[in-house]
Amino acid sequence: MTEAVEEFSEEEELYEHHRIVVDKGQSLLRIDRFLMDRLPNATRTKIQAAIDVTSVHVNDKPTKASYKIKPLDVITISLPHPPRDTDIQPENIPLNIVFEDDELLVLNKPAGMVVHPAHGNWDGTLVNALVYHFQHLPTSRNGSIRPGLVHRIDKDTSGLMVIAKTEYAMTHLARQFFEHSIERTYNALVWGIPNPSEGTITGYIGRSVRDRKVQTIYEDEAKGKWAVTHYKTLEELRYVALVQCNLETGRTHQIRAHMKHIGHPLFNDAMYGGDRILRGNPVGSFKAFVENAFKLLPRQALHAKSLGFTHPRTQKWLQFDSELPDDFRAALEKWQKLVATNN
Repeated sequence: MTEAVEEFSEEEELYEHHRIVVDKGQSLLRIDRFLMDRLPNATRTKIQAAIDVTSVHVNDKPTKASYKIKPLDVITISLPHPPRDTDIQPENIPLNIVFEDDELLVLNKPAGMVVHPAHGNWDGTLVNALVYHFQHLPTSRNGSIRPGLVHRIDKDTSGLMVIAKTEYAMTHLARQFFEHSIERTYNALVWGIPNPSEGTITGYIGRSVRDRKVQTIYEDEAKGKWAVTHYKTLEELRYVALVQCNLETGRTHQIRAHMKHIGHPLFNDAMYGGDRILRGNPVGSFKAFVENAFKLLPRQALHAKSLGFTHPRTQKWLQFDSELPDDFRAALEKWQKLVATNN
């Protein structure tokens, strides 16, 4: 849906790019709004244009933008060119593996690495590395070409991930994510000091109508998916704070959107407004200090620090912890020194 649709014509042969079976529990929702949430980089204008030229079908029939989807509807989207070859090219990219057995592995993903191939990032991803290092990894439950993946973290977020090596492990790990029984703890450096110092953030997360790349929090369940984040302030540093976040659900940009929602965007998170000086006087030496801190940590200050789950075969609880990466630690120490010097 990132492709232009203005050149469609009835004479062109169309190729199916997307096929979506609506969930059994889906509430009635306009198809254009539904597709905006389901398709990456899809704007309402592009979706409506595709509908106008009959490239969107519901149950094998052309539809209208006002159509309200129903449970188990089959939606197909076709474009006038074949879809990209889904073969994933193996790439010899080193992996920082912290645990491995016959069923799964746990790795520490560096910041800057995209997890799986997608529009604009067809190579250099974690999946490209996985298919080089491992053979016959299972795909995800919906059959998409994402070998071994049962969850993901953002490109510029670092930290721990579990990868399934067998179909059995894939099924059991996916169930634990669905049941929210997996323990996931993140460390985040945020602007300001949260008050109260610990709590729970909830709401329906969905794409912003102003910027489709950004997630926002809604009160209306029709506009997003329910999300729960538990947070606890670990260290107050006058202008920023080190916060621990535990995910109960795992929505796109959940921590980033939730912390902005309560007025504490992640430090240097450009997408959510954290790449500006949000506390303190943005002039003189303090301005220079923050700009230097941004250079030390040129990404959002978020790290998936710990991960715990039940092993699919042994049924034993496995718990893993990781150190903060160098860039995160350097920025944190810079703030710690500032506070210590001025006390």
